[in-house]
Amino acid sequence: MPKVTFLPDGNSIDVPAGTSLLHAAQKGHAQVGFACGGNCACSTCHVYVRKGYDSLTDVAENEDDILDRAFDVQPVSRLACQAKLGDEDVECEITRESRQAWFDEHPDERARQKNG
Repeated sequence: MPKVTFLPDGNSIDVPAGTSLLHAAQKGHAQVGFACGGNCACSTCHVYVRKGYDSLTDVAENEDDILDRAFDVQPVSRLACQAKLGDEDVECEITRESRQAWFDEHPDERARQKNG
């Protein structure tokens, strides 16, 4: 099973090949946004794949269209809801926009971090 590590906090989880990065993030409690519910309709799950990019499924046209609207797109950008794991370990950096979206979706957690 490939291991997915989410940066900057270092949350890691082993998940079966074929799992999307978004589902891995949810299982591993990583702060990846998903405003559209993982339906490739927004860019809140935008991540940078720092290791294992080539082992992921290819970028489809609809993902490419949504990434065109994301902030600070890089050659290693993917939408976590669309990128599915192959057999290699993957390391993802959660973008600032994605982390902000996650906190917007989890206001109790945002308040806990502010007060903690």
